[in-house]
Amino acid sequence: MALQHKPTAPRHSAQDALRVLETVTRHTSGVTAAELGRGSGLDLERLPALLRMLRREGYVEQTADGAYVTGEALARLGSADGREQAVRDKLQRTLDRLRDSVGAAVYISRYVDGEVSVTQYADSPAMPKVNEWVDFKVSAHATAVGKSLLTQLDHAGRRDHLARHRMARLTSRTITSDKLLLSRLESQPPTVPVLDLQEYAVGTVCAAVPITAGASVGCLALSLPVEHAHRLREAADELNRNAAPVLLSLTI
Repeated sequence: MALQHKPTAPRHSAQDALRVLETVTRHTSGVTAAELGRGSGLDLERLPALLRMLRREGYVEQTADGAYVTGEALARLGSADGREQAVRDKLQRTLDRLRDSVGAAVYISRYVDGEVSVTQYADSPAMPKVNEWVDFKVSAHATAVGKSLLTQLDHAGRRDHLARHRMARLTSRTITSDKLLLSRLESQPPTVPVLDLQEYAVGTVCAAVPITAGASVGCLALSLPVEHAHRLREAADELNRNAAPVLLSLTI
């Protein structure tokens, strides 16, 4: 299976943020914004937004004289001891904040050993997660999560997945033709969120954006009750704009 390495806004933002962090870590006594701009190669229009995000996420801190130094979150994620739990905790805090900002349940999903796996989520009584009435592993053809993950595979990888999982009709909107689904996956722009408009469950709409890190295929998704379907595209765009911190946590 090969990945379709297409550029996405979150990936570009995460790559830029990593360049900034590399420059910060090289200057143990602190580095100014101007020096960061020169060291990372980023222009001074792009840099302030990245620094705000990195400060909010705890990756950098600003000293009293305005210099930037490494933050506590970066130290925790960079430590070999307890790193896996530190990443999970960091991702959960980010998901909780995303849930509140987009007003929807949010999910991280990975494609591991040929299967769809929702690894973490954040919901609330007012924003409940999707009722998994059919295992997500066998319903990738009908979910935004599954389709987003499949778009990141090459054609052979997609065909292999569909050959192993029969495309059952879950609602009247479910695509059950592998030819039609493969055509739609092929034409899906990498920077546009993948949607599920009641294809998995009547009464629920979903959207997902890719967060591929290296050889790992992943996505960030949200779900809304159908009565809030008018908010789906706006919420999906906000999710996409705020996906970089999730990707960054997975990359560091």
